[in-house]
Amino acid sequence: MHSLSLARIDLRGDALPEGGALRDLLPRAEFDVEAALEKVRPICEDVHHRGDAALIAYAQKFDGVQLDHIRVPAAALTEALDRLDPAVRASLEESVRRARTVHRAQRRAPHTTQVVPGGTVTEKWVPVERVGLYAPGGRSVYPSSVIMNVVPAQEAGVASIALASPPQKEFGGLPHPTILAACALLGIDEVYAAGGAQAVAMFAYGTESCAPANMVTGPGNIWVAAAKRYFTGRIGIDTEAGPTEIAILADDTADPVHVAADLISQAEHDPLAAAVLVTDSAELADAVAKELEPQIAATKHVEDRIVPALEGRQSAIVLVDGVDEGLRVVDTYGAEHLEIQTADAAAVADRVKNAGAIFVGPFSPVSLGDYCAGSNHVLPTGGCACHSSGLSVQSFLRGLHIVDYTRDALADVAHHVVTLAEAEDLPAHGAAVKARFGWKVPESK
Repeated sequence: MHSLSLARIDLRGDALPEGGALRDLLPRAEFDVEAALEKVRPICEDVHHRGDAALIAYAQKFDGVQLDHIRVPAAALTEALDRLDPAVRASLEESVRRARTVHRAQRRAPHTTQVVPGGTVTEKWVPVERVGLYAPGGRSVYPSSVIMNVVPAQEAGVASIALASPPQKEFGGLPHPTILAACALLGIDEVYAAGGAQAVAMFAYGTESCAPANMVTGPGNIWVAAAKRYFTGRIGIDTEAGPTEIAILADDTADPVHVAADLISQAEHDPLAAAVLVTDSAELADAVAKELEPQIAATKHVEDRIVPALEGRQSAIVLVDGVDEGLRVVDTYGAEHLEIQTADAAAVADRVKNAGAIFVGPFSPVSLGDYCAGSNHVLPTGGCACHSSGLSVQSFLRGLHIVDYTRDALADVAHHVVTLAEAEDLPAHGAAVKARFGWKVPESK
């Protein structure tokens, strides 16, 4: 059995530092998107200039497959769904059902505000016209990510949805059949065998086979994140997803078996996955450290993912003086997934400010949210939860303000518009109002 070395950070005894000083004490994975940006730039521009030919060449170079075309034939989607294990299909269908239940409730109706008699502003929500969704296909296969991207886009009313996933050598250059089956289950028939930065470039620029998209969403590796940064401004993105994270705020009421299992569940994603326990109980910390080893010994992906993740600089047990201090730590950390396993967990969770998603109590593990809670699992990482949200229907909607004023309503405020225009040295702005009243500013009523 591997003797695991999970770092400890002891923040007990002294007052916690503020802001950035506290953030610098907390574990975080190395994830240099800026360095990766220089490597993806030529790939993206190659796709721009050579289109499908570049995508086919990169499939050969990076994935070891020879493609004749990048679009997945409709027959392959149908076949993948027909061959899908019935139990897997039933589970995917339940995941879709729950996700639709939650995301359908996020729809936003137009709202008109009467500012003054005769003057209204209406906020109208319009879906993005076309989106490109990305489903990873590296160490693991994520049909659940297909659901988490497609469902909110569909519920938002996006008219054109395309999905890309890396080609797989063992499946004849097609994306993994479970990915294809999930697409078919959701009615997505525009699917491309393309991965990495080149897939993002395909959606950003368009190619002979694929029309350009207005937005790209979905988790991926550092090359996908770097490509999203490269195209920010040209297309909308959800987030630059980094390695997955779990933080668990726990006290002496938590079950160490549950805590250890949940830390391992995130560590099995990737060697850079972060698993952080924040607790005021040294006894719980010791019990969790002891419990990790037999659970790790009984699972898969130990040497290539779990152990490197738990022993990496991004994972640790953080000891604090109390739950209040623990809340400060997890708010500063801003985890993608935050579990609250404390006494009165719901009340503690209600005090959290920064997290991608919060999982309350002993029976709401992160893995529930990954698949069947109904929540979305495409969430901000790397501390971005302090300013960003997870994927939702709102991600695919644009708010338009519609301004409708009568002559009298404009006349009533014209002098203010002219005054502010002149204060900003923009006299033509004021003139645009004066022109409607014979170049004389009406007197206010």
